[in-house]
Amino acid sequence: MIWCYGRGIGGDGGIAGCHMRLLTYCCPCRTQNEPEPTVLVTTPACMLFLSPKMSSRLSSLFYTVEVGDTKFTILKRYQNLKPIGSGAQGIVCAAYDTVTQQNVAIKKLSRPFQNVTHAKRAYREFKLMKLVNHKNIIGLLNAFTPQRSLEEFQDVYLVMELMDANLCQVIQMDLDHERMSYLLYQMLCGIKHLHSAGIIHRDLKPSNIVVKSDCTLKILDFGLARTAGTTFMMTPYVVTRYYRAPEVILGMGYKENVDIWSVGCIMGEMIRGGVLFPGTDHIDQWNKIIEQLGTPSSDFMMRLQPTVRNYVENRPRYQGFSFERLFPDVLFPSDSSEHNKLKASQARDLLSKMLVIDPERRISVDDALMHSYINVWYDEGEVNAPAPGPYDHSVDEREHTVEQWKELIYQEVMDYEVHLNANATARSNASDTEPPESAPSPPTTRR
Repeated sequence: MIWCYGRGIGGDGGIAGCHMRLLTYCCPCRTQNEPEPTVLVTTPACMLFLSPKMSSRLSSLFYTVEVGDTKFTILKRYQNLKPIGSGAQGIVCAAYDTVTQQNVAIKKLSRPFQNVTHAKRAYREFKLMKLVNHKNIIGLLNAFTPQRSLEEFQDVYLVMELMDANLCQVIQMDLDHERMSYLLYQMLCGIKHLHSAGIIHRDLKPSNIVVKSDCTLKILDFGLARTAGTTFMMTPYVVTRYYRAPEVILGMGYKENVDIWSVGCIMGEMIRGGVLFPGTDHIDQWNKIIEQLGTPSSDFMMRLQPTVRNYVENRPRYQGFSFERLFPDVLFPSDSSEHNKLKASQARDLLSKMLVIDPERRISVDDALMHSYINVWYDEGEVNAPAPGPYDHSVDEREHTVEQWKELIYQEVMDYEVHLNANATARSNASDTEPPESAPSPPTTRR
């Protein structure tokens, strides 16, 4: 048994006071004939104390395997691990879930407590993944840690849907208008879902957008996401440089349509087959943008900080090029002969509205979804899906020590495990008492 001491669910010593609360714990690896062990619900002020017997039992649920240079200590339900990617936030493996009989992706957060930045990023990513629920955003299937006390806690594993490829690989393919349009539509639906909760992704790029062979798309990696409307100076070091919007480069602050610029860069890359603005640093990035799109208006200049404005105004002035010249017909696939009748001229028009230096004049997500190149896929349930659950917008302004972030993450993981297993128990009980439903109708497909 796990003994839990601390304040009750009221958080102030009320309701439950210092009493212990019990909840049935349905172990994901428990066999049908095994008795269900008991676990106590953890609360932010709680500490966990494991009996030797329970500690041994929990340890038996995990095994350790080396993947490259990294050790994965994971639940035994996940087998056949194979590395599929790595990044600043962690290492990802494909695996087979023997319980659901599905292939999944398991991400081990990379040294999440090595410093405040990594710890805060790990907390933010986990919180956001728990909140969002949209078909175009990667879904969180499970989360766990093999450690059973705050003192031992050091690893976080996130289990997600497994996709076939990231957009970097897709960009190298010859895409017809239908596929390009459908991929962009799904990006915009996912972004709109985030924006409905005031969440700006900030790190959209081909490597953190994943697709399946049926052309379904999902956005992932929320480690750099932050909420709109924060009051502190916003750092420019937030997104891979090539997809960085002008307002970020110039330190103007930014709102939701900073993500639209990134989508425009990705769309342009799909058409050209190469990065649009491959800057080597901030200055070179800005130069690459104005060389192609032209020097922005004086109205835009007046909104810059004085030191930045002085620099920008003293750069050579560029007229820029028309989008017909930047993206000539020869770069596009043939006009569609399908019922959608999508054309290069429509794609170019959308691109010209996304790649606008001045964010005040850049197209919004809502207007982009209604554009003739995109709205052929319009589905009310996808475009206006229920908004994510409430997100504590003050997270991005909090200052904590590494140990404090560690405790917050630990409590989030414990809370997730408890609720996941409570839901599993409820579903199991329901299936035992309810008559079987008739088989659902097969889903309709777009194509």
